Amino acid sequence: MRKYVSAALGTLGTIGCMLAVPQSASAANSILFSMVRSAAVENAGCALNATARVTVNSLGPVEVMHVEASGLPPNQEFDLFVIQQPNNPFGMAWYQGDMESNAKGRAVGDFVGRFNNETFIVAPGSVPAPVVHHSTPFPDAATNPVTAPIHTFHIGLWFGTPDAAVAAGCPNTQTPFNGDHTAGIQVLSTRNFTVNGPLRSLAP
Repeated sequence: MRKYVSAALGTLGTIGCMLAVPQSASAANSILFSMVRSAAVENAGCALNATARVTVNSLGPVEVMHVEASGLPPNQEFDLFVIQQPNNPFGMAWYQGDMESNAKGRAVGDFVGRFNNETFIVAPGSVPAPVVHHSTPFPDAATNPVTAPIHTFHIGLWFGTPDAAVAAGCPNTQTPFNGDHTAGIQVLSTRNFTVNGPLRSLAP
């Protein structure tokens, strides 16, 4: 199923690139920025060549985010999140989807959503939440916390498993940043930006 979804998103991403205005000082509906090695991998001295280039194109009602990462361990899965802050403890985080590296350690992903200066998370009240994962080190919460609108203008990429992190010479640490809450450490982030993050610069 994932292959079919990836193919569909890839097609939509191509359409988004065709419709995008070329990057320039006057092209307010398109932004281009880089991701750098996360604080976790830098402190561990691993994933030395990891990097990514991100393009976000506004299509009006939605944006298309195109991510091209390289220098990753080959044939591994990674998980992309839009996050409040680039470094641990990250604040609020929204799971966008998966990316898979090829034999050369390159991974490409296209994601459709709201990725501009209006991107936010809000919870006016606390209500029951579905509990799907019980037995992981990071079980689901049964209720949500109450919060006023919180903007999420940063992006982070996590190793899909601790084994994927080990393949890059990184620690065998487990984190909740994948669909099963069994991810590895963060490999790339937008910590090269201020607290505001790169997504704030794109108008809806």
